[in-house]
Amino acid sequence: MSLQAGAGRRYLRAFVSAFCVAVPVTVTALDRLAYVARVEGASMQPCLNPEGARASDVVLLNRWTVRNYEVQRGDVVSIMSPMNPQQRIIKRVIALEGDFIRTLSYKNRYGRVPDGHFWIEGDHRGRSLDSNSFGPVSKGLLHGRASHIIWPPNRWQRIEASLPPNRGPLLNWSLDEEDS
Repeated sequence: MSLQAGAGRRYLRAFVSAFCVAVPVTVTALDRLAYVARVEGASMQPCLNPEGARASDVVLLNRWTVRNYEVQRGDVVSIMSPMNPQQRIIKRVIALEGDFIRTLSYKNRYGRVPDGHFWIEGDHRGRSLDSNSFGPVSKGLLHGRASHIIWPPNRWQRIEASLPPNRGPLLNWSLDEEDS
């Protein structure tokens, strides 16, 4: 009996020891590297959730690639909502700091994205709460970049950075041109 009890204690100690290492490593990996998130709503259709409420996409959000708050135009990103800090939203980056943008319904028709900010929009115009509602978004709200659709299996794919037609920064435009 004592041999079995000693072996049981060793197994229990080994399990507890492995558990105490695995939990912090997993939490750190999820915090620093990547995690998965379910995308709800129609704001990113047709890129995400093309079938609507019948099938929500699940995406891999890469946290490592945005650790220095660097994104590119066309990236699909997850941010903390400027309207509700308890909520994360997923949108496409349309313009970066310093870019001039033509807004769709913001308070000014044209604007410059301030330093430390970017302009985000949903792909489904008119069904998205985005920068056209709340303005440029601070880089500090950036949470991750959607890199892959991982569910449902028939939609497994990499999410490529791309800009919708007629969206993006204005080229060869300055504040002086608006006044003329």
